[in-house]
Amino acid sequence: MKFLAASRADAVGLVLGAVLDAVFGDPRRWHPVAGFGRFAGALEGRLYADSRWAGARFTAVAVGAPVAAAAIAARLTRDRPVARTALVAAATWSALGGTSLAREGRVMADRLTAGDLPAAREQLPNLCGRDPNALNAPELARATVESLAENTSDAVVAPLFWGAVAGLPGIVGYRAVNTLDAMVGHRSARYARFGTASARLDDVANLAPARLTAALTVAAAPLVGGSPARTLHTWLRDGSHHPSPNSGQCESAAAGALGVRLGGRNVYGSRVEERPHLGDGPLPTPADVRRAATLTVAVGAAAVALAAVARLGLARRRGSRRKP
Repeated sequence: MKFLAASRADAVGLVLGAVLDAVFGDPRRWHPVAGFGRFAGALEGRLYADSRWAGARFTAVAVGAPVAAAAIAARLTRDRPVARTALVAAATWSALGGTSLAREGRVMADRLTAGDLPAAREQLPNLCGRDPNALNAPELARATVESLAENTSDAVVAPLFWGAVAGLPGIVGYRAVNTLDAMVGHRSARYARFGTASARLDDVANLAPARLTAALTVAAAPLVGGSPARTLHTWLRDGSHHPSPNSGQCESAAAGALGVRLGGRNVYGSRVEERPHLGDGPLPTPADVRRAATLTVAVGAAAVALAAVARLGLARRRGSRRKP
């Protein structure tokens, strides 16, 4: 019964955290993710070496420490539902980024609609790490739609998924893993070996959430004028063509729902990547960027409901197994 009550508090906390994100967006000050970033940066300074072993040790400590703290907090509040709900709500709010993501996408759509390319290029770094300087309006729109699709999983569905599976430690652990990947998991001379463990752990943590995001995109396609059948077909056909095991799932589903073509030449500083095309149709327009932002909100709302129901369902299933 205690486990069921705690899981009810978790479910309510997940919903409240999502409501806070919908109303306020990301916390303006004292963001816990920024604090974790400072902790991880200091830890990197102590543990860095140009080896995979050093990177694995760094990842284990950087993820293990906040997860252990969250597990202790969850245990201490197991019999205090109000405190537990507040903790889970705060962690969920800090981990989610759907409202800010959709808002940044709409700002890009507005700037592209106005024909203000310099402002649109200035906006792109708020969404992804691609070099915006040589991009025209269709390519800026493509980069935005791809970022919205990928980050709907990373910043919305995945934290909720892990909150449903593991409660407070799951939310905290996922956000730590995803933040480390952003810090050291990218390709560069410094992190080619040291960042391997963080990048691979992020891939594993996102395997299920990315595919759930694609499935929810199929269901939400009619809300943006898309066809579920076409979305499913595009996802199943193109999802594995992307170099990432997870991003392609979300991006191909979004391409199918919006009826656009994604993929192509991406420039990241001095690095150039040629990616396969995902979906059929023209490059995205500013109107498609707005539709992609709407898709982010719709998929996020469905994920919140699923996470709360799943957390309660897992608790009831575990409780029934304990009965004689």
